[in-house]
Amino acid sequence: MKRIATVLGLASVTVGLIVLAGIRNEFFDSKVYYGAVEYWFRDGGMVYDWMRAGTPYGFTYPPFAGLVMMPMAYLPFPVVVVLATLGTVITTALLTWWLAGPLIRRKGWTPWFAFAVALCLALSFEPVRETITFGQVNTLLLALVTADMLFGVAKGRKWAGAGIGLAVAIKLTPGVFLLYLLVTRRWRALTTAIGAAAGATVLAGALFVDQSREFWTSALWDTNRVGLLYYLSNQSERGFLARLPIETIESKVWLAGVVATLGFWAWRVARAPGDVVGGLALTGVLGCLISPVTWIHHCVWLIPALIKCVSEGRVWLGASAYLVMTSHVTWLWEKRPRPPLELLGGNIYVWFSLALLIWTPLGARRSSEVPEPDKVSA
Repeated sequence: MKRIATVLGLASVTVGLIVLAGIRNEFFDSKVYYGAVEYWFRDGGMVYDWMRAGTPYGFTYPPFAGLVMMPMAYLPFPVVVVLATLGTVITTALLTWWLAGPLIRRKGWTPWFAFAVALCLALSFEPVRETITFGQVNTLLLALVTADMLFGVAKGRKWAGAGIGLAVAIKLTPGVFLLYLLVTRRWRALTTAIGAAAGATVLAGALFVDQSREFWTSALWDTNRVGLLYYLSNQSERGFLARLPIETIESKVWLAGVVATLGFWAWRVARAPGDVVGGLALTGVLGCLISPVTWIHHCVWLIPALIKCVSEGRVWLGASAYLVMTSHVTWLWEKRPRPPLELLGGNIYVWFSLALLIWTPLGARRSSEVPEPDKVSA
């Protein structure tokens, strides 16, 4: 009974946090997707011309993503919200079991109870609850990439890389995992990923010629479509620099930072090519750091690193990162007058992402847990 009461109590807190976030966010991104896709498929308009009234926000994904979202144009918006919420909850549950399941089994914890607690913690994580209440696709993409990495790449399957490729065709940011396959010399998986991404993109291009031309020649390069780089929710290295008074050299400093971050990441993952879970964790962190725009809800890609830290003895890092990022405290620095220590408080996700990049454990616990590097790179 105590365990049931504990789970019910945690679930109540989790639902309360999500509801509070929902009051603030009101499924804003789902409304953008819905309006743009409806304008495209029902009204016959150019999807990249559509903007939500009173905002600069429109559809920013490649045409293949629009093809995947096409059913939204023919469903009532409340149904879209329900489906999107269920999708995020289900994929978060899958990610929790895939990533935390080995720890639960190794520790001998009661599976249903440990999983229920872990799922409540995962759903309470601010990027996840922001994903739910904005109506975003982040955990769906993370689940697609994670499934590919754990069950395809790690096991040397012939289809390894396909999930990564499809994720790239839907949204470009998972493209950092192509770099992972390159650095760890998984040539077959890299070829498969590039082929899957190219195939999906060509399919969308053949079906939607005008939209594809518009995206690749114009919409992709229009940074105004994604919002202001200096807005607090942009917790990437670029967002951090945009909030500093260095406008004249900001882009150069950012490029130097990206090169340094990429170099350090490549050095770490290349030393442990057999640790695919560690590679997933570090590459997710890399994507958050080097992307020009990493809204807080994009930081679901930090979840593998947090679990990796807890699972392999860096509990101090995983737990502190989780607690601070879940606390919503960084928003205290959103508007003026801002509290002291803005450099720290207004960039909490950036600092913890850098810490995770440096200190997330990397290296297989036992050689039998992962394929040999020569087998996975064949």
